[in-house]
Amino acid sequence: METTPPVTQQIGRNLHENRCKSVDIDVSDVQDCNVFDRQGNRLSFRSLYEEKKAIIVLVRHFLCYTCKEYVEDLAKIPKSFLSHADARLIVIGQSSHHHIDAFCQLTGYPHEMYVDPEKEVYKKLGMNRGDTFIKAGDPNQQGGALIIGPGAEVHFAHFDMNRLDHMPINWLLEQAGVQTVDFADQPIIHV
Repeated sequence: METTPPVTQQIGRNLHENRCKSVDIDVSDVQDCNVFDRQGNRLSFRSLYEEKKAIIVLVRHFLCYTCKEYVEDLAKIPKSFLSHADARLIVIGQSSHHHIDAFCQLTGYPHEMYVDPEKEVYKKLGMNRGDTFIKAGDPNQQGGALIIGPGAEVHFAHFDMNRLDHMPINWLLEQAGVQTVDFADQPIIHV
C-alpha cells in the first residue's frame, strides 16, 4: 500500500503582503498611558514619539525565551544607524521597572527600555484575546512593533499572532528608514 505524504500548509499571514499596507491605528487612546524607566520614573507613552520617530517593540514578557532572543538581536543594531535615521529604538515590557537593568544586562541591549506594569498600552492597543486580557507568562500573550512619529502619526504596525511571530528586524528597520543590519557574522538564534 502506497502512502501519500501529509499536506502541510503554513498558517498565518504573509508578511511580504502586510509589510506595506496602510496603517489605521489611532494612538490617542494610548498617548497618556504611563510607562516607567529603569529608575521608576513615570513617562507618558506620547513622550516616546512626540519629538522623534520611534521604533517601539512591545515584548510579551521578560521571561519569554523568544522575546529574549529577539531583544538580543535588536541589541546588534548600532546606535549610529538609529542616529543617522534620526530614530529611537524602544523596547517596552510588562514587568516592574526593577527588572529592566537585569534584562538589559542579560540581552546586551543598549537602547531605551521601559515597562508597562499595568499593561495599559497593551490593553488599549487590543493586544488581548477576545474580551479577556492574556496574563503575562501566557504563551499566547501578544507583543508587536510600531513605528510612530514624530508626532502621533503611526507609520507602521505589526501585532504578533503568536509567540514566534516577531517582525523580522531588517523589515522593521526598512519601514523606519534605518540602515539594515548584516547578521551574517552574528548568530541570530543561539541554540
